[in-house]
Amino acid sequence: MILDDSDQATALGYHDLTPDGLPQGKVFAHSDIKFGYTWTVTASHELLEMLGDPDINLAAYLYTGTTLNRLYAYEVADACEADRYGYQIDGVLVSDFVFPSWFESFRKQGGTQFDFGGHITAPFELLPGGYIGVFDIRSGSGWHQLTAESTPLHYSMRARVGSRRERRRTPRDQWLLSEIS
Repeated sequence: MILDDSDQATALGYHDLTPDGLPQGKVFAHSDIKFGYTWTVTASHELLEMLGDPDINLAAYLYTGTTLNRLYAYEVADACEADRYGYQIDGVLVSDFVFPSWFESFRKQGGTQFDFGGHITAPFELLPGGYIGVFDIRSGSGWHQLTAESTPLHYSMRARVGSRRERRRTPRDQWLLSEIS
């Protein structure tokens, strides 16, 4: 859906599931424009993520040696999130996105393409403006947002009921699904 103003603080777009379990994306074009962003980048970002993980239930494991340290949300456009990394299709600016190799820690720098635009040089690298949801297994502190500045932002507030963030913290059989607006 392309809507005017955001229904969540700081969200320019997000993807979710309908009560029937179907992928649903929301893009807030007026909010994007008001903050100086391109709504077509947000729209393509959400579409790519709905295609990459339509059930919003995938994660990549990151091991150090034989120890499982983190789970990374399988969000294919978050690591390279920013209009400046987008590219043009028929004169329309769209979002950059990562390939499956971005989620593969065994990949080496050089010789592997991690994102469509060729900006990312290593697995799990975040570009300026990029972010990713991470679950630190050893701390057991829940999902955090890791930014390109490497500063985890802890979600201490309860997420909006039915949101993707709430579902990542809740067993799937207990999800409350959002309504179609």
